[in-house]
Amino acid sequence: MPVPIRRLAVALTVCCALLAGSTAWAAPQSIGQHTTPAVAAADPTPSPTTSAEKQKFAKTRFVANAALAAGATYQWIWKPYKEGKFKKGAKHRKTTLLKAGLAGAFTYNRLKAAVHNAQGDPILSKALAPLNAAIAGLKDLPNKLRKGDGSAAKSFNDTINKVKDAGKSAGAPVNNQVPSPSQLRSGS
Repeated sequence: MPVPIRRLAVALTVCCALLAGSTAWAAPQSIGQHTTPAVAAADPTPSPTTSAEKQKFAKTRFVANAALAAGATYQWIWKPYKEGKFKKGAKHRKTTLLKAGLAGAFTYNRLKAAVHNAQGDPILSKALAPLNAAIAGLKDLPNKLRKGDGSAAKSFNDTINKVKDAGKSAGAPVNNQVPSPSQLRSGS
């Protein structure tokens, strides 16, 4: 039975390629020279990057985090404070105080994230630098809110307004965005 010439040519080519490959691999083995393939390895020490390169969309992230902090402060701290819901004898006072404490912790968390995001933008980082102490001062205020301290609500509102002004001066205006209750519980 005759075999087509095309099949013979393909079979011969494959056999030659296998033979050449095996002899090329076996040649260093028989001589005793072991060569390892050269692999381009990355430099073990990372190259320095600027803070702007570390974060993409730093301004956008700042605006989103600051807006959530502002919305939580307005909805669950400032508005109930202005309505007198923190005063003794107010209806649903304990629930309002619990929500305010939770919103205070959420606001502190989001403002810290906003400051971290602002470090990725040189203009924002300069604008927010004076506010770091005020934001750090918010850390203990959720406990004061739970106890019914009205000055804590004013401190939250003042700090939020300063962050909004700093963002506006850096070209990143912040508008209130009320977080959902699930976002408030999870802290993000």
